[in-house]
Amino acid sequence: MAYLRRAAFVALSVALYGSMPSKAAEPIGQAIRIRTEVSGASGPLVVKDPVHRDERIRTSRSGLGQFVFRDGSKLAVGAGSSVVIDKFVFDDSRSVQKLTVAAAKGTFRWISGNSGHSAYQILTPAGTIGVRGTVFDFYVGGDGTTAVVLLSGAAEFCGRGGCQQLTRRCDCVVARPNGDMTDTRRVDRSILRTLGNQQALPFLSGRQQLSPGWSGTGCGLSAEIQIRPDRVRPLVAPPEPARPVETPPQPKPPKPDKPPKPDKPHKPDKPHKPDKPHKPDKPHKPDKPHKPDKPGKPDKHDKSWHDKPNKFDRSDRPRNRDYSHDRSKARSFGRR
Repeated sequence: MAYLRRAAFVALSVALYGSMPSKAAEPIGQAIRIRTEVSGASGPLVVKDPVHRDERIRTSRSGLGQFVFRDGSKLAVGAGSSVVIDKFVFDDSRSVQKLTVAAAKGTFRWISGNSGHSAYQILTPAGTIGVRGTVFDFYVGGDGTTAVVLLSGAAEFCGRGGCQQLTRRCDCVVARPNGDMTDTRRVDRSILRTLGNQQALPFLSGRQQLSPGWSGTGCGLSAEIQIRPDRVRPLVAPPEPARPVETPPQPKPPKPDKPPKPDKPHKPDKPHKPDKPHKPDKPHKPDKPHKPDKPGKPDKHDKSWHDKPNKFDRSDRPRNRDYSHDRSKARSFGRR
């Protein structure tokens, strides 16, 4: 009985020890970006935390984790997701012989690293994704429905209903756990109706943004979602948060009309200037008295020599005068 008890205790210890990642185990990768809440086996993860083989990684409803493995492979884990790094067998420091990722639910982006194509394998409830030097997004719904959208390279999806090859950019296939599988076709907005979740493939629709170097083409899905969001009807819609009661905006009171400007007072007419008094006529100057005409001077040429008195003319002298008497007077005057 005691032996059986010891054996049971050892078996239980081995089981518990095997289910937990060893602290001394060599890490297979590390977290390089964490948004909101991402947890591992030992609790919440932060940037540069290591991840180990068989460790389950979970994200919250708004969480996002980006991880890089030792061979350079990259795995982005979107919101509301759960995944386990199931197998990781080292080949050397830069490559692996086997890397298996088991996706339980959520949305993911895979980017191949330096290892051979056959080393990678992605397990989903509906089938297996074979990787061939590839970049692709895949989504696993709550019922196990799986969608794969190729962004670069090539991939193969195999399930109970057979296999489908994805060889062109934006090729898409949708499979269910019961074996139903669509043919490979170009992705469009109808895939969201098929998946029953408008939040599926958030890296393509732009609902979640990845770091530079992780982004790929959206295959037109982002624009189509933004143009026709009403056509997507999820089967299980997430509960909407209570919206605050919006009060209708109060209309702005009309601006009072500006009072009319008073009319300018009428300027009185300027008083009529009185007419200037009529200047009296200047008194009539009396005519100047008529000057008598000057006696006309006789013309010089009219005077004749005989008009002048001739001193030699002795006609006025008496002819009978006795000149001898006069001559005697003159002699007596001269003697004096």
